[in-house]
Amino acid sequence: MSLQCGIVGLPNVGKSTLFNCLSNAKAQSANFPFCTIEPNVGVITVPDERLNKLAELVHPEKIVPTTVEIVDIAGLVKGASKGEGLGNKFLANIRETDAILHVLRCFDDDNITHVDGSVDPVRDKAIIDTELQLKDLETIESRYQRIYKQAQTGGDKQAKVMLNVLTAYKEVIEKGENARVVTFDSKEELKAAKELCLLTAKPVLYICNVDESSAVDGNAYVEQVREAVKDEDAEILVVAAKIESEIAELETYDERQMFLQEIGLEESGVNRLIKSAYKLLDLETFLTAGPMEVKAWTYHKGSKAPVCAGVIHSDFEKGFIRAEVIKYEDYIEYGSESAVRDAGKIHIEGKEYIVQDGDIMHFRFNV
Repeated sequence: MSLQCGIVGLPNVGKSTLFNCLSNAKAQSANFPFCTIEPNVGVITVPDERLNKLAELVHPEKIVPTTVEIVDIAGLVKGASKGEGLGNKFLANIRETDAILHVLRCFDDDNITHVDGSVDPVRDKAIIDTELQLKDLETIESRYQRIYKQAQTGGDKQAKVMLNVLTAYKEVIEKGENARVVTFDSKEELKAAKELCLLTAKPVLYICNVDESSAVDGNAYVEQVREAVKDEDAEILVVAAKIESEIAELETYDERQMFLQEIGLEESGVNRLIKSAYKLLDLETFLTAGPMEVKAWTYHKGSKAPVCAGVIHSDFEKGFIRAEVIKYEDYIEYGSESAVRDAGKIHIEGKEYIVQDGDIMHFRFNV
């Protein structure tokens, strides 16, 4: 499963600095708008200590973690929905992502200019929300009249479903709210909503970029953001991007951990961000373990065994017979697959089995 998150925000809020923390790719970080003209794309490894522990027992030829693609997109300005700045290109790049990492400047620094002259993360959030909402409204209105006629004059059930979805979104966005606050119950409505690909319907993680002294407890700016988004279905993460980028440059794991401990953090911002992104998108990981490789696979929480088999290969899902499941804790306790088998701890599961995070899976199939 390919997962892509887009880093967005106003110019000079720390997007490229954060990107540099997350990826080996080095986006230019400069004190002026639009220093990131083309989206920089980096692939980050999802941290999972379970892979290393399994590898110590299995001794595979390689370890293959799952990954997340991060896209650093040019800074947005007022009027982007009408093409101001790099608006149209910016919005097209967002549309292709699974989730939005919205960076908000929550630090003071006279040496870094703010495009609007002062630090106000709630105002900054509102600017980007408005531009995305205007673009979504444009998308909705371009389809509304055609769908309205189809729904009123014929027996097109799909048109009626889409009209209900468009109407619900239109009412919310016209009030200045984001599409993600709208919920649908039926599968037909959910499918229609997904087809629209609205920008403000995407899940969002607000990243409050703070200074080093605020890395642990946040600050007044962070509290303002918490209050502003309390009614949204969104996550908030506090990260000191500048200090995190310095930590990322250290060569060894021990050096990085020592630096984190010195500033009072148990875990790096990179790890916390990826875990938050997974939670945001309702994702989990199952594992496969053998002499060739120990590998992590991403799936949507609540998926049944055949669907997870299809994550590995579509033939596995089509010809699914059963799944042999070892709980991670059992594998670690007994030390090998054969020992787990001898202890009667391998579970044989059918098509209705809901895969759990950390399950070690072996699929049987026939095509």
